[in-house]
Amino acid sequence: MSVNSIDILDADDDELLNISERGLLALNLTEMKAIQDYFSELGRNPTDVELETIAQTWSEHCVHKTFRGLIEYSQEGETEIIDSLLKSTIMKATREINKPWCVSVFSDNAGIIEFDENYNIAFKVETHNHPSAIEPYGGAGTGIGGVIRDPLGTGLGAKPILNTDVFCFGPPDLPYDELPRGTLHPKRIFKGVVAGVRDYGNRMGIPTANGAILFDRRYTCNPLVYCGNVGLIPKDRCHKRVNRGDIAVVVGGRTGRDGIHGVTFASLELDESSETLGSAVQIGNPIVEKKMVDTLLQARDKQLYSAITDCGGGGLSSAFGEMGEEVGLRIDLEKVPLKYAGLAPWEIWISESQERMALAVPPEEIDELLQVFNAEDVEATAIGEFTGDRKLRLFYEGNLVADLDMEFLHSGLPRATKKAIFKRPIHPEPEFGIKDWAFEDPSDLTPYLLQILASPNVASKEWVIRQYDHEVQ
Repeated sequence: MSVNSIDILDADDDELLNISERGLLALNLTEMKAIQDYFSELGRNPTDVELETIAQTWSEHCVHKTFRGLIEYSQEGETEIIDSLLKSTIMKATREINKPWCVSVFSDNAGIIEFDENYNIAFKVETHNHPSAIEPYGGAGTGIGGVIRDPLGTGLGAKPILNTDVFCFGPPDLPYDELPRGTLHPKRIFKGVVAGVRDYGNRMGIPTANGAILFDRRYTCNPLVYCGNVGLIPKDRCHKRVNRGDIAVVVGGRTGRDGIHGVTFASLELDESSETLGSAVQIGNPIVEKKMVDTLLQARDKQLYSAITDCGGGGLSSAFGEMGEEVGLRIDLEKVPLKYAGLAPWEIWISESQERMALAVPPEEIDELLQVFNAEDVEATAIGEFTGDRKLRLFYEGNLVADLDMEFLHSGLPRATKKAIFKRPIHPEPEFGIKDWAFEDPSDLTPYLLQILASPNVASKEWVIRQYDHEVQ
């Protein structure tokens, strides 16, 4: 068993930051000191499993700590404190409008709205920018694969019926001598992203309705890969609840090293070394996900589980950690099915290998659930239980490798504080002299029309759209 104790109790500020940087934890000094204080009270150092668990739980990807933090906003000499951009904008407007057709908002993997007398609609969009910047095909493919699992992990499971996307890239004709070091060319990223979304969606049997494709120099280093999925969910399957004594079950694909540190990598700035971080990009397998989706919908209709969520950013740690926040959880890591031997306990726990879902299954339903998955040749493995003590306890071959309070794990993150200063831009007054705007030859507008049509933002995107299967369902 390879579990290490990380010496943070006696570490000074520089050493704490070095621990965060070496481990790719993406934790700042304030956050590292909060962890140090917690373990000082416990009188011991954390294990690598515990430190990795905290890092992914506190990552920007998982908790949106910038949006939820305090912003000291200054404009034209006046300053105000914005208490959570998320709560004061999107969440505030939604709750004030309070439309009755909003069934579930800001509480699950996807939002749910009413549709007809039998079904509701689950809709989720999210970005997969960093992975697509360093490995366009895999990053975009697992981006759409991950967002498909979000409606599936909403309530007790929505059937994915439609994909959509918005892409923004740098200029496809950007000269190579203007390309920043360590950055893939926008044209390569563009083609790889389109191929990744195409292949995953088509092989899943889910139609893709294109949203938009835009080009701008500001997306040269880090593209926008914004993927979405729509799911249909029965009206009586829109809510979930984890109960004490439920069995923790992982279903779908096996666990490997792909995607390790994916959520903490997404919290970092891209630089010229980022292209070497291939392990932070997950490896997708749409056929495995297709089988898993179909089998899960069978189990849902048989009412064989009480809660479900997807293993996305943060892997098992995020999925089961969130499900067990109010009740507590015990996991035996050696029971997790692996792609290959040799993974350390912390790697098993935070790996972001794709095509996996986490279930909470009542003990009396576990045998039938495992039979349903076995009949469809989809792996399903009981790896622990929800305990009721609000503790996260992880074991590996009988040895305790992590013991954390759920309260600290989910509420111990220090609030981020940022300063924002808005300076109103000053633009020079345009000159409207006849020579500045008149056409040289107003009788022939062809050169100007060709210039407009040459823009990739105006040019036809049909060659992209036709690659997506629109009638597969």
